[in-house]
Amino acid sequence: MKELLRKWNSISLILRILIGLIIGVILGLLLPQATGIAILGDIFVGALKAIAPVLVFVLVISSLAQANSGIGKKFRTVIILYMVSTFLAAVVAVFASFLFPVTLKLASSATDTAPPSGIVEVLTSLLNNIVDNPVNALINANYIGILAWSVVLGLALKRHSSDNTKRMLRDISDAVSQGVRWIINLAPLGVLGLVYQSISSNGLSIFSDYGKLLLVLVGCMLAVALIVDPLIAAICLRRNPYPLVLRCFRESGLTAFFTRSSAANIPINMALCERLGLDKDVYSVSIPLGATINMDGAAITITVMTMAAAHTMGVATDIPTAIILSVLSALAACGASGVAGGSLLLIPMACSLFGISSDIAMQVVGVGFIVGVVQDSFETAINSSGDVLFAATAEFRQWIKEGREVKF
Repeated sequence: MKELLRKWNSISLILRILIGLIIGVILGLLLPQATGIAILGDIFVGALKAIAPVLVFVLVISSLAQANSGIGKKFRTVIILYMVSTFLAAVVAVFASFLFPVTLKLASSATDTAPPSGIVEVLTSLLNNIVDNPVNALINANYIGILAWSVVLGLALKRHSSDNTKRMLRDISDAVSQGVRWIINLAPLGVLGLVYQSISSNGLSIFSDYGKLLLVLVGCMLAVALIVDPLIAAICLRRNPYPLVLRCFRESGLTAFFTRSSAANIPINMALCERLGLDKDVYSVSIPLGATINMDGAAITITVMTMAAAHTMGVATDIPTAIILSVLSALAACGASGVAGGSLLLIPMACSLFGISSDIAMQVVGVGFIVGVVQDSFETAINSSGDVLFAATAEFRQWIKEGREVKF
């Protein structure tokens, strides 16, 4: 058994995940009633979600307490890249909606959850999450609150702690990181369970009933992930970004697609940053920050669904209004983590820009939940892989300026 485990662990993690994926598809087709297999996915995602808040809290405090000066510029670059990418994603969605207008078969019922009334409510919720009780933030995985308090404590410990304290923090962060590595090694079994659950539970009717809407949504997301984001990275790095882009897709986007949780993918992204040789002091903050504000997929979802609602209701849309929608969608997407239901419940707010009633908008949200199985998977995959892409781009840009060798 030990020899078998040693050989299994010697295989590339990505190859092991692909093996789990294939087995999950086969089992989902042949044994759709064997629901016990799905528990493997639930356990894997649950473990990642459980350790992610602790990982972020400990790593950020430890990194800031021991950080060298001069990392502020890297953080600024990362934040700018996140915001530019999210805005351009909304712009791409607007133009795609003009080129391929979609009308909807509105759902007969909508979600009972009340959407936010406007962008002020979204931003207020975001600010309230920043000052959330730190213990409550850890319990509820409120990453904005976790980041805020860990930054405060990290900076305080940097100024007012002994070397022994900093060494203890480093040991704790190393121990938590090791726990994450053990969990990530279970990814093949987790992906097997997640794929099985998707294949056995969801039929193919979703593609026939809402095929055009899904094509526009997924097409926009792939265009951003494969054209827009690489172009941004290429401008920053002045070299071919696709080896880095594809690596981020392979090692981050693949698991994010099946977990459908940016929070669950934080440990996986941090492990990828470590393999890329990035500065732990930087990525321990930029990756969880990206899981909150780098929301290309959410901006696309809000924009495409809103434009579809406008086309369905026969509302004329001019270019200036569409640009305002892009800005609104980008800002709303950045605050999506502070709203229960994520990007879909921000659609009514965007629809109000066109004078579309809340009743109609909530029916559009209902359609969003129907296609959510596919939409949310792609959305999470491009959001999460983009977090690593831009964190790496910001650091590699600095390496190139310093004359250091950069390998993707």
